[in-house]
Amino acid sequence: MTDRVTAAEPLSAAPANPAAAPHVDAGDAGYRKDLKSRHINMIAIGGAIGTGLFLGAGGRMSQAGPSLFIAYAVCGVFAFFVVRALGELVLYRPSSGAFVSYAREFMGEKGAYTAGWLYFLNWSTTAVADITAAATYAHFWSMFSDVPQWILALIALAVVLAANLISVKYFGEMEFWFAIVKVAALVAFMLVGIFLVVTSHDVGGSTPGLANITDNGGIFPNGVMPMMLLIQGVVFAYASVELCGVAAGETENPEKIMPKAINSIMWRVGLFYVGSVVLLALILPYTAYSGDQSPFVTVFDKLGIPGAAGVMNLVVLTAALSSLNSGLYSTGRILRSMSLAGSAPKFTGVMNKGGVPYGGILLTAGFGVLGVALNYVMPGEAFELVLNFASIGIIGTWAMIMVCSLLFWRAAKRGKVTRPGYNLPWAPYTQIVTLGFLASVLVLMWLDGGIGRTTVNCLPLIAAALVGGWFLVRGRVRSTSAADRG
Repeated sequence: MTDRVTAAEPLSAAPANPAAAPHVDAGDAGYRKDLKSRHINMIAIGGAIGTGLFLGAGGRMSQAGPSLFIAYAVCGVFAFFVVRALGELVLYRPSSGAFVSYAREFMGEKGAYTAGWLYFLNWSTTAVADITAAATYAHFWSMFSDVPQWILALIALAVVLAANLISVKYFGEMEFWFAIVKVAALVAFMLVGIFLVVTSHDVGGSTPGLANITDNGGIFPNGVMPMMLLIQGVVFAYASVELCGVAAGETENPEKIMPKAINSIMWRVGLFYVGSVVLLALILPYTAYSGDQSPFVTVFDKLGIPGAAGVMNLVVLTAALSSLNSGLYSTGRILRSMSLAGSAPKFTGVMNKGGVPYGGILLTAGFGVLGVALNYVMPGEAFELVLNFASIGIIGTWAMIMVCSLLFWRAAKRGKVTRPGYNLPWAPYTQIVTLGFLASVLVLMWLDGGIGRTTVNCLPLIAAALVGGWFLVRGRVRSTSAADRG
């Protein structure tokens, strides 16, 4: 029985013993269980440490000052709730279709369709942001300074796409080493930062210490509102935390690997995000940072250590490529699950001999090519523009995960499914509060004005596109479901 058959049945019709008729996602067939424990653990780390920290923290620090660490901490807590909710669903039933598969089970095909295309909106626009960031980083080196930004963006897309199309093992290895580089760099920065603060070592004419905060307006130099308004951008920094849930469908023993990987996200957020921002605020006045350069590069630049800024810039380039790598991987799996249900183009459901759903990967890469064109037309504004639309996709995806979690909890209360021992604490209040937080992020985006308000104003257009798309595919969805039942 496929998930499309069970999705067509109301929850009330489910058997009292869920083990008697396990829910199966047809989209899980054909994958190879080639991801090991070390891959999943580092994918979880890579998902929690992304471009939003390495590049975005500079501009946000210049706007909100040291209070940025509060925004990272708050968003980090809700990101943990989201991935913990997804982890509970994964242990209930591992699936490469992830939350799309769970939406199909608990909300029907309309829910799966909405969750999948919101996720695609997230990663198709994030892919543009990632290749834009990669091209921006490459311009740091003089050898690339005369190369047009769009060419560098195209090269970045081509390299990561090639690795993704070979096999999941190549994706896992690439993400493993990307994560190793990011973690090693942040640990090195924090050790250097602690040394600078403890010894009060001069950094570009500034003495590290609390004075860099107290003498420059305190924690909220521009008031509380700038920090609040930045939350919508900070959410983007955690955009990949759900990736480990998607990867669980291609690993052995997810029930042993996933809890450890997910639980570690919380302390990583506290250490790497909050700790790094606090150190940045102590090392230099917040006015020393800007959105044009990674804040970590700024620090090493001012230290005057030969080659240090170049090394850190290589690290942030790695972070952008890692995010792009993750986006191509996850959307390929999500789109295949949708394709086999009829709600995505048929070609996105095909796999190659290596067990890679290359159709969906190529579709996402196609939007990356549009990003290359965007870099050609408006290289200065490309990152900010797509970042806002990616945030809409992230908010939608997280909301769908929490709704699925809420419906799963309700089904468990009715005795229709059994919650695993590893579950989301304080349900259903956790889901409700998280959904409220996500709604407040949309309000903040609107209040921020500019591109953020324009993006929120586009929500009716996004909704109309989803509704129109559903009417286009519903016939194929119904015929696919009927064929399965037959």
